[in-house]
Amino acid sequence: MKPERAPIAERIAAQHCPELLRRGPEPVDLLPQFERLGERLGRALAPALAPLCAGKSLTCAVQPPRETHEGELADRIGTLAATLLLSTGVPGVSLLAALDGGAVLALVDRAFGGPGQSPAPLPVAFPLSARLMIERIEALITAALAAAFGHEGDQAVQAQRRATRLAELGAYPAGIKLAALTLELGDGSTAPWRLTLALPLTMLPKLLGGGVRAGSTPRGEADPAAAPFADLPLPLRAVLVDMSVPLHAVSMLEVGSVLPVAVARAVPISIGAEIVAKGTVGAQDDRIAVQITTIAA
Repeated sequence: MKPERAPIAERIAAQHCPELLRRGPEPVDLLPQFERLGERLGRALAPALAPLCAGKSLTCAVQPPRETHEGELADRIGTLAATLLLSTGVPGVSLLAALDGGAVLALVDRAFGGPGQSPAPLPVAFPLSARLMIERIEALITAALAAAFGHEGDQAVQAQRRATRLAELGAYPAGIKLAALTLELGDGSTAPWRLTLALPLTMLPKLLGGGVRAGSTPRGEADPAAAPFADLPLPLRAVLVDMSVPLHAVSMLEVGSVLPVAVARAVPISIGAEIVAKGTVGAQDDRIAVQITTIAA
């Protein structure tokens, strides 16, 4: 069946402005936010590791994040490391965390009363004492990450897989581009320990912009006591009298005229045109005051 005439558009097609068609930020543009996540993790992790270092205060320096791939990342982490694949609380997004083997063995040495030195060369596998230390470190890392992500507890951040070498972890598909940053922790007496975080570059927008904003609390109602709202000036207006006066009475006003008024029992208090509360008139410190009696729903 053929139409009698050529089809004609019912109306003009929508022409969207460039602002509506503009794409979101590229994953590489989110690397500074990833760095801020590392800074928050460092602030939570440094005091948490202090008990493992005889109570010494630790400092944390965050190296700028970078694009990399699994082969280069494995070279930086080394042949022996405590590597974890962690959930993040954002569906479909996992995070790789790797603490170099020298750091683990240094913490074991300090736990047994040593100066915190790691053996050279490193062994090919972790001894039992190091594996027990890794379990303690894993709990501290997951709790610190939960705090950095803004989770109330650490249940959303858990280890999905563990390995002593990055290649054995099988975290991400081969050849995929990764975003990685390194935290260097230490007390100044020994070489700093390196904790590396990494995830596919394409996961950054979802991690930092979806579900949970990394490094901040989950979205909810704005806190009026927090910046930038706390210092925002909002003039309040309390209307004590609202009365109508005939035009002829207004025309006869002169100095000494008395207008009888009745102050409302419930004085409305408004911001602009919106009534936010009601109150009663009184006095405080020799000044007229309004005591709030009800808050508008």
